[in-house]
Amino acid sequence: MSQPKPPVQAIIFDFDYTLADSSRGVIACFNFAFDRLGLPIADDATIRQTIGLTLPDALVMLGGKEYTRYTDAFTQLFMERADEIMADNTQLFEVVPETVETLRDLGIQLGIFSLKYRYRIETVLKREALLDAFEVIIGAEDVSEYKPNPKGLLVAMERLDCVRENCLYVGDSLTDAKTAQRADTDFIAVLSGVTPRATFEDHDVYAILGDVSGLLDLEALTSSQSRSSNAK
Repeated sequence: MSQPKPPVQAIIFDFDYTLADSSRGVIACFNFAFDRLGLPIADDATIRQTIGLTLPDALVMLGGKEYTRYTDAFTQLFMERADEIMADNTQLFEVVPETVETLRDLGIQLGIFSLKYRYRIETVLKREALLDAFEVIIGAEDVSEYKPNPKGLLVAMERLDCVRENCLYVGDSLTDAKTAQRADTDFIAVLSGVTPRATFEDHDVYAILGDVSGLLDLEALTSSQSRSSNAK
């Protein structure tokens, strides 16, 4: 685990499996595309393991390198179905609204950097009356290279006017951890996805939490609250 850091100025989140569960929608979109392409339907558990990967990488994980010939057609079919059903089949984790509200009350800026399309994230957050809580959202359509390339995370920090020493990136996957490492900012792992604790214990992480509500118990955030109170 990392040593204590200065009071936190900003927290940037991954989306899928960190703030929300979109697995039902992802599974439906994968199998819609497979059915249209005449490919075998994938099992639900294996599809869940692909969440957080790019569609081409997920396709290879599910079918092997021979599936790369279907990449373009698969992506088109997945996107077509996702535009119809993904938002309705994505639910924020129960702890998220209260956690977000408390973090905002502490004066902490919030952002999102995800491989999910920004407009889908915005649709879900707007439905839950949380869109205004996030000052920046960077999605798949906003970057030319995907995680673990850190460009999107660095852009989010820049827009929040936050130096990396006072920023945390929160995610559920090893890819998220590598993204934070390449951005030279601290990473907090949450176990609300499919990645086990042991995977994160072999990497330099600031903390490993059950879900994002555990952020409220971190000393660095408590220090931020104390500093804010003393300034009044």
